[in-house]
Amino acid sequence: MQAASEESFQTAFRGYFTSLLSWAQLDAFWEVVRQHASAGWYLYAVSESVPTQPSSSEQVLNFIREIDSLLRAEHHEDYCGIVYTDSKTEPRLIKIFDPNNLGVSCGYSDNPPLPGWIMSRIPPQELTDHRPLPGNRRRWWQKLWA
Repeated sequence: MQAASEESFQTAFRGYFTSLLSWAQLDAFWEVVRQHASAGWYLYAVSESVPTQPSSSEQVLNFIREIDSLLRAEHHEDYCGIVYTDSKTEPRLIKIFDPNNLGVSCGYSDNPPLPGWIMSRIPPQELTDHRPLPGNRRRWWQKLWA
Protein backbone atom coordinates (compact mmCIF):
# COMPACT_ATOMS: atom_id res chain seq x y z
CA MET A 1 0.00 0.00 0.00
CA GLN A 2 2.84 2.39 0.78
CA ALA A 3 4.26 2.00 -2.75
CA ALA A 4 0.92 3.12 -4.24
CA SER A 5 0.80 6.27 -2.11
CA GLU A 6 4.43 7.06 -2.96
CA GLU A 7 3.67 6.65 -6.64
CA SER A 8 0.64 8.91 -6.30
CA PHE A 9 2.72 11.54 -4.51
CA GLN A 10 5.51 11.39 -7.10
CA THR A 11 3.01 11.58 -9.95
CA ALA A 12 1.25 14.54 -8.36
CA PHE A 13 4.54 16.24 -7.45
CA ARG A 14 5.72 16.06 -11.06
CA GLY A 15 2.32 17.06 -12.45
CA TYR A 16 0.95 20.38 -13.67
CA PHE A 17 1.17 23.36 -11.31
CA THR A 18 0.08 26.94 -11.57
CA SER A 19 1.66 29.89 -9.80
CA LEU A 20 -0.06 32.27 -7.46
CA LEU A 21 1.58 35.21 -9.12
CA SER A 22 0.18 38.13 -7.14
CA TRP A 23 -0.11 38.64 -3.41
CA ALA A 24 -3.86 39.12 -3.89
CA GLN A 25 -4.07 35.71 -5.58
CA LEU A 26 -2.17 34.21 -2.65
CA ASP A 27 -4.58 35.84 -0.18
CA ALA A 28 -7.57 34.37 -2.01
CA PHE A 29 -5.87 30.99 -2.26
CA TRP A 30 -5.06 30.86 1.48
CA GLU A 31 -8.76 31.44 2.11
CA VAL A 32 -9.57 28.36 -0.01
CA VAL A 33 -7.01 26.31 1.91
CA ARG A 34 -8.31 27.60 5.27
CA GLN A 35 -11.78 26.34 4.30
CA HIS A 36 -10.20 22.90 3.79
CA ALA A 37 -7.95 23.00 6.88
CA SER A 38 -9.37 19.72 8.14
CA ALA A 39 -8.89 17.96 4.79
CA GLY A 40 -5.93 15.87 5.95
CA TRP A 41 -2.98 18.07 5.02
CA TYR A 42 0.54 16.76 5.47
CA LEU A 43 2.97 19.61 6.14
CA TYR A 44 6.48 18.79 5.00
CA ALA A 45 9.68 20.83 5.16
CA VAL A 46 11.99 19.34 2.56
CA SER A 47 15.18 18.07 4.26
CA GLU A 48 13.27 17.37 7.48
CA SER A 49 11.49 14.15 8.43
CA VAL A 50 8.58 13.19 6.22
CA PRO A 51 5.32 13.44 8.17
CA THR A 52 3.52 10.16 8.65
CA GLN A 53 0.23 11.65 9.84
CA PRO A 54 -1.83 14.58 8.59
CA SER A 55 -1.64 17.78 10.60
CA SER A 56 -4.53 19.03 12.70
CA SER A 57 -6.69 21.90 11.48
CA GLU A 58 -5.05 24.15 14.06
CA GLN A 59 -1.57 23.20 12.81
CA VAL A 60 -2.60 23.88 9.21
CA LEU A 61 -4.04 27.28 10.10
CA ASN A 62 -0.92 28.15 12.10
CA PHE A 63 1.33 27.05 9.25
CA ILE A 64 -0.58 29.19 6.74
CA ARG A 65 -0.31 32.21 9.02
CA GLU A 66 3.40 31.70 9.68
CA ILE A 67 4.46 30.82 6.13
CA ASP A 68 2.51 33.77 4.74
CA SER A 69 4.27 36.06 7.20
CA LEU A 70 7.68 34.60 6.29
CA LEU A 71 7.06 34.92 2.55
CA ARG A 72 5.93 38.54 2.82
CA ALA A 73 8.84 39.48 5.07
CA GLU A 74 11.54 37.80 2.99
CA HIS A 75 10.34 37.87 -0.64
CA HIS A 76 11.12 41.48 -1.47
CA GLU A 77 9.09 41.68 -4.65
CA ASP A 78 5.78 43.32 -5.48
CA TYR A 79 4.55 39.93 -6.69
CA CYS A 80 4.41 36.49 -5.08
CA GLY A 81 5.20 33.89 -7.74
CA ILE A 82 6.83 31.37 -5.37
CA VAL A 83 3.75 29.39 -4.33
CA TYR A 84 2.48 26.80 -6.79
CA THR A 85 -0.59 24.57 -6.62
CA ASP A 86 -2.17 21.80 -8.62
CA SER A 87 -5.54 23.60 -8.33
CA LYS A 88 -6.54 27.04 -7.11
CA THR A 89 -10.01 25.83 -6.11
CA GLU A 90 -9.49 22.19 -4.98
CA PRO A 91 -5.81 21.94 -4.08
CA ARG A 92 -4.23 18.60 -3.24
CA LEU A 93 -0.59 19.63 -3.48
CA ILE A 94 1.06 22.99 -2.82
CA LYS A 95 4.74 23.78 -3.35
CA ILE A 96 6.14 26.74 -1.46
CA PHE A 97 9.60 27.90 -2.48
CA ASP A 98 11.96 29.47 0.04
CA PRO A 99 12.50 33.14 -0.85
CA ASN A 100 16.14 32.82 0.23
CA ASN A 101 16.82 29.78 -1.94
CA LEU A 102 14.93 30.23 -5.17
CA GLY A 103 17.32 29.21 -7.91
CA VAL A 104 15.06 28.93 -10.95
CA SER A 105 11.68 27.96 -9.50
CA CYS A 106 9.80 28.56 -12.71
CA GLY A 107 10.38 27.47 -16.25
CA TYR A 108 11.39 24.06 -17.53
CA SER A 109 14.23 21.96 -16.20
CA ASP A 110 15.03 18.26 -16.03
CA ASN A 111 16.21 18.83 -12.48
CA PRO A 112 14.17 21.74 -11.05
CA PRO A 113 14.94 23.03 -7.55
CA LEU A 114 12.93 21.54 -4.73
CA PRO A 115 10.49 23.68 -2.80
CA GLY A 116 11.24 24.52 0.80
CA TRP A 117 7.84 23.36 2.02
CA ILE A 118 5.04 21.16 0.74
CA MET A 119 1.41 20.97 1.75
CA SER A 120 -0.07 17.72 0.48
CA ARG A 121 -3.31 15.83 0.91
CA ILE A 122 -1.42 12.79 -0.43
CA PRO A 123 0.99 11.12 2.01
CA PRO A 124 4.35 12.57 0.97
CA GLN A 125 7.46 10.70 0.02
CA GLU A 126 10.92 11.88 1.02
CA LEU A 127 12.49 14.33 -1.37
CA THR A 128 16.24 14.55 -1.18
CA ASP A 129 17.74 18.00 -1.25
CA HIS A 130 21.51 17.81 -1.22
CA ARG A 131 21.82 21.22 0.39
CA PRO A 132 21.54 21.22 4.17
CA LEU A 133 18.58 23.06 5.62
CA PRO A 134 19.90 26.38 6.99
CA GLY A 135 19.81 26.65 10.77
CA ASN A 136 17.39 29.58 10.75
CA ARG A 137 14.89 27.59 8.64
CA ARG A 138 15.25 24.51 10.83
CA ARG A 139 14.62 26.63 13.96
CA TRP A 140 11.62 28.32 12.29
CA TRP A 141 10.14 24.93 11.36
CA GLN A 142 10.75 23.40 14.80
CA LYS A 143 9.23 26.45 16.51
CA LEU A 144 5.96 25.80 14.64
CA TRP A 145 5.62 22.43 16.35
CA ALA A 146 6.88 23.37 19.83
